[in-house]
Amino acid sequence: MRRIATILLAATAVPAAAQTAAPAPVIRPEEMRAHVAFLADDLLEGRDAGTRGYDIAAKYVASRFDGFGLKPGGDAGGWYQSIAFQKARLDPTKPAALTIGGRRFDNGGDVAILPDGRFQDQRLSADAVFVGYGIDAAAQGFDDYRGLDVRGKFVVVLPGVPTGTPSEIGASLSAEKAKMAERRGAIGILTLPTPTMLKQFPWERARASVGAARQRVVEPDGTVRLPAPGIKASAYVHGPAADALFAGSGTTPAKVFAAAAKKNARPRGFALVPALELAQSSLVEKSRSPNVVGVLPGSDPKLRDEYVLLTAHLDHNGVNPAAKGEDKVFNGAMDNAAGVATMLEAARAFVASGQAPRRSVMFVALTSEEDGLLGSDYLARHPAVPRGASVVADVNLDMPVLLYKLDDVVAFGAEHSTVGEAVARAAARTGIALSPDFMPEENVFVRSDHYSFVKQGVPSVMLATGSKNDGARIFKEFLGKTYHTPADQPSLPFDWVSAAKFATVNYEVARDLADAPERPRWYVGSPFGEQFAKDQPKAVRPK
Repeated sequence: MRRIATILLAATAVPAAAQTAAPAPVIRPEEMRAHVAFLADDLLEGRDAGTRGYDIAAKYVASRFDGFGLKPGGDAGGWYQSIAFQKARLDPTKPAALTIGGRRFDNGGDVAILPDGRFQDQRLSADAVFVGYGIDAAAQGFDDYRGLDVRGKFVVVLPGVPTGTPSEIGASLSAEKAKMAERRGAIGILTLPTPTMLKQFPWERARASVGAARQRVVEPDGTVRLPAPGIKASAYVHGPAADALFAGSGTTPAKVFAAAAKKNARPRGFALVPALELAQSSLVEKSRSPNVVGVLPGSDPKLRDEYVLLTAHLDHNGVNPAAKGEDKVFNGAMDNAAGVATMLEAARAFVASGQAPRRSVMFVALTSEEDGLLGSDYLARHPAVPRGASVVADVNLDMPVLLYKLDDVVAFGAEHSTVGEAVARAAARTGIALSPDFMPEENVFVRSDHYSFVKQGVPSVMLATGSKNDGARIFKEFLGKTYHTPADQPSLPFDWVSAAKFATVNYEVARDLADAPERPRWYVGSPFGEQFAKDQPKAVRPK
């Protein structure tokens, strides 16, 4: 990540208002530990959005905001921005299945079917077409649908993007696959987990999640928000079911995976032989769950209507009776009680500094991230700011893996806007190095809440714990063994000193953004700035 190093050198040589600010107040490891211990306790039952456990967690965050002296930033002068949801769950009395060429594969075996609240009882029959990675973006050099007719059919896709694709471009493209398929007329998407994907998310865990609900936002006008309404069914297909899809095609999934594993390989699509029928029945319930919003008003009359956000998702995956082992509670200590603790301690530090920020700073514990970034998407489209005010940056805090000594961070998004210069200055002030993304295959940039703000044109960043001190191995091991399992507990060997240090560097980033004389800008040539903020003024990237 040579550009990050270049930004660091340039930023440390250029004066900025934030560089003259008072030193950050001390953030205590014990405070970080206390937040995580409460939020990830079994009594909160995994903090699933819309449940009593989440509501208790939200009340805890609101009480901390109140104790720090923040102002309520939610609905009607309160702490909460309430969001309506529709939750769909597969009906266990009517087993879902995917039939491929007359052979039935039950849900939870070699297929994992996602519920859809629009269809109480659904039987969807259609042919299928393999479309490689399923990317339709000619401007970026991807044309996976070329010569293929997928109208009224299922598309069968590989997850992610070709090996060798720059991670930030790949992340954006991956997030748009459903819309791309919809534009081409497809009615369903079947994803084939690759060996690389299965190393990070074993099929056993996918099978264990088949009973999980699928949540959607209900807008204030009563409509359900859908990313691609034309897609009527989605599922993951593995093992013998994947083999059945390719029967009669002259190739196999194993051969496709092997070809796709080569750098820059782009498997060409073709029509598949077997006819498909997907059957599922969904039960639908309605709920509400809030974002928790606290505000520290800005002191500069010219800048206080510009808001810097610090966000962290408060929800996790609740209780799953089908989870393997005796423990059924998904406590989410690292994901994301640790991120919420970081946000809370940054808020405390802002107030304790005794120096009001020039811009207003908004601290938000977000709901329903685990359901598809729903709480942040709602906030990004319905900003909790006064009329005439605007959100100028988001610093997102999601799952720092606090299991090793922190000497470096990875700053996702730092290369795309002047937010990266604030990150570089903050890292220099706290003695933290900046390291390159050591897991580009994870497409982190589109998998957490900052991306909701990026899609609204807001320059954003998310810091992750870095690769030094064996961090890359420990982080990846956490993803493979502990992430989204009941093992993500407060009893993990947290390095609380490093947790406090991580909170400090994030505070410094937000402080820099809040006090800088100019609002953040996308860099000229950033694919995200060009896609989502075409009409905004751009900055020239430091050389």
